Amino acid sequence: MTRSKSSNGPVTDPAAIIFPVVAIGASAGGLDPIVAFLSNVPQDSGIAYVVIQHLDPLHKALLPELLQRATSVPVVEITHQCELRPNHIYVIPPNAELGLSKGRFLLSEPVQLRGHRLPINAFFESLAAELGELAVGVVFSGMGRDGTRGLQAIKQAGGLTLAQYPDTAKFDMMPQSAISAEAADLIDFPDKMPEKIINYLFRSSYLSQPGQDANGRNSLQEIVALLSEHTGNSFTDYKINTVLRRIERRMSLFQFSSMDQYVPYLRENPSEIDLLFKELLIGVTSFFRDQKVWEYLKMVVLPQLLAANPDGRAFKAWVPACSTGEEAYSLAMIFHEVVASINPPSKYSLQIFATDLSADAIDRARQGRFPLSISSDVSAERLDRFFLRDKNHYHVKKEIRNSIIFAQQNIISDPPFTKLDILCCRNLLIYLNAKLQQRLIPLFHYALNRDGILLLGSADTPGHFSDLFAPLTTSTRLFRRLDNLARQRLPTYFPTKVSLASPPTPSDTREVSMTGKIQSHVEQLLLQKYSPAAALLNQDGDILYINGRTGAFLEPAAGKANWNIHAMAREGLRYELGSLIKQALQSESVMRLKGLVVKDHLGQSMGVDLSAEALSQPESLRGMVFVTFSSVPLQAETRSGRSPNPKVLELEQQLAQARNEIQAVRDEMQTSREELKSANEELQSTNEELQSTNEELTTSKEEMQSLNEELYTVNAELQSKVDDLSLVNSDMKNLLNSTDIATIFLDSDLRIRRFTAPATQIYKLIQTDLRRPLSDIVNDLDYPDLETNALEVIRTLVFSERQVPTKAGRWYNVRIMPYRTIENVIDGVVLTFINITESKMREAQLRQMQSGVLGGETGDSGKSTP
Repeated sequence: MTRSKSSNGPVTDPAAIIFPVVAIGASAGGLDPIVAFLSNVPQDSGIAYVVIQHLDPLHKALLPELLQRATSVPVVEITHQCELRPNHIYVIPPNAELGLSKGRFLLSEPVQLRGHRLPINAFFESLAAELGELAVGVVFSGMGRDGTRGLQAIKQAGGLTLAQYPDTAKFDMMPQSAISAEAADLIDFPDKMPEKIINYLFRSSYLSQPGQDANGRNSLQEIVALLSEHTGNSFTDYKINTVLRRIERRMSLFQFSSMDQYVPYLRENPSEIDLLFKELLIGVTSFFRDQKVWEYLKMVVLPQLLAANPDGRAFKAWVPACSTGEEAYSLAMIFHEVVASINPPSKYSLQIFATDLSADAIDRARQGRFPLSISSDVSAERLDRFFLRDKNHYHVKKEIRNSIIFAQQNIISDPPFTKLDILCCRNLLIYLNAKLQQRLIPLFHYALNRDGILLLGSADTPGHFSDLFAPLTTSTRLFRRLDNLARQRLPTYFPTKVSLASPPTPSDTREVSMTGKIQSHVEQLLLQKYSPAAALLNQDGDILYINGRTGAFLEPAAGKANWNIHAMAREGLRYELGSLIKQALQSESVMRLKGLVVKDHLGQSMGVDLSAEALSQPESLRGMVFVTFSSVPLQAETRSGRSPNPKVLELEQQLAQARNEIQAVRDEMQTSREELKSANEELQSTNEELQSTNEELTTSKEEMQSLNEELYTVNAELQSKVDDLSLVNSDMKNLLNSTDIATIFLDSDLRIRRFTAPATQIYKLIQTDLRRPLSDIVNDLDYPDLETNALEVIRTLVFSERQVPTKAGRWYNVRIMPYRTIENVIDGVVLTFINITESKMREAQLRQMQSGVLGGETGDSGKSTP
């Protein structure tokens, strides 16, 4: 990125903006921080600045004029199709919605919902879409939450976001909302922000390439270790370039020149580790991304899936790395559209499990609330069918929301969902290294049912596992699971957070006469054919390791992934397993239980023998329990239902009695449940009424808040004007008084508008005489025609001048001139009284002297000559 030298250079192609743009959003109380910000902006920063202020739509904008006084950078009010240039400050006009497209501003009618407008969000989102990493968003003082969603859009696009310290804002709701939503990269004082923005935008790359700097590698390893220790999630399997870019972004915010400086800062500020962790979680998503994939899924894949199950079925899908849920909701909407075309549609259902590592993203996804801007990705028909619209958001309807279960999960270390029909993992693998990709692709194969569908991103592929998945088309990343018998069990190493054992490492000891590849195949064959199905558990029953095919004995529980044997055991084993594991932990010997009858997923009975042993060796497995499952043939009497001896009959009778008692308890619980349900419905009805009242009050509050913000902005502008007028008035008053000329200003009706202090020596004026007719005021002038002459001046616009004596013997030169307003309108007269008494006295003396000289000359001329 290069800094622009001058704003007067050649105009670049407006379709490609190559300079940064800083958008400033403010509302009530925002004038002062905007002025403080712009007064510190260099004249040739190479950046364009856009100010979006909540303005009264009926009031003339004074903001450009006020801001121009604070900066030497040109301030321009935006017009439609105005071209965006660097080294300029642009101000939004009143009553307009602002957007940006191909380097030009777009003005439109404001979107107003129940009296509430959000122009800051609208422009921030447009700026993020247009500029990406070159976008900068700043939020200053204001009421409400305008700007928060826009900052999130800029941050998601890779731009920089800032907010004012709430304590320094007159109204802290807007900056506090941005900070609470974790949408602000930096929180600072307005006058400090320009320097930090410029340092960030025009920084050089701080980080060297891996392998060139040993200190850099060590610092990177330490940063990854701090992340793992603080968050419990490791990024060692992420692509190194991705991690470095995100670390560099956080470093540049604090102007650190090397990772050696950043590491101590991380140690001293755990909150920065959280921010870096969220930075590394790349949550870029949208509805129906890659439209062709979704169309093919709707038109071909899903109809084939339903046609293969004509009697109806409950399907399962998993969306790992779901971010804020857009792709999970997209899949649910597509499925509902396909099922709606089938009669009857009720025989099909889809349960979607959507997971992500970010707890914040999952919380947002659960709300099912999205901004109005999703209308660019979701058709109007789908918006009407699947969403409910309120003032500023679209809410997903219950029929879609109820089909999705959101849960926090780390796909790298947490157990997967299994027996899936659809697995949608789009644009995740591109951030992971090849080693982790090779571990996840077999995991996806294990999790899917036979002929299950795998959706990958446009840049993702199954890699070397072409024997596991077959592409459906060449233009889309849709794959069908292949039934590979060698890959049907869970990979032998799958790390979990509760695992205490290290992953097995391949032995370097090999037989001379047998290659490692043959040996590996033989060992794999022996494990498949002769080793029993087994599971390694901790003391709480969590499964740490699985060997062999355990599907006949264990099955994943519905809901959030739960890798606990007590939840996964099939009917007939659950209670017996709990007792057996407890006995094994209390004993040092192997505990066995034989002759159990279990029904598999097809409903057929099979015999099972269980054994459980508490491990003491090796040290790494101490305290764990090893459980094995063995299938045994059923006895003929058991299969036919006949009991061979009285003892068995007695036990069966006791079991039947226990079952009857349990049924009675269940009936009582059902009755209580119905009563609670009835009470819950009444409470829900009351809650809806209260919610309706609350919404009405909220609407009124928002309308008043919006009006109050606009009035506050107008008041701030007018106050600035009043201050200017007060200063001008003081200057004028001092000017008039310093001239020592008696002056009286009269309106068109010859009422007193203003007068100077010397005028009180001629007219007996006091401050309360303002707005009184001049003729009512006693004066010393011998000028009875003054009012008549003043009216004549107003009529003819010809000024009048006369020398007038006073009763006390003083003389004044009285001048009457028209009073012109700034609009060149005659609105009265101005009377000035210049004291000429001294000049009159000298004139009289001169005349006396002249008359005396003339008299002497006349006397001399009468004498005779001697």
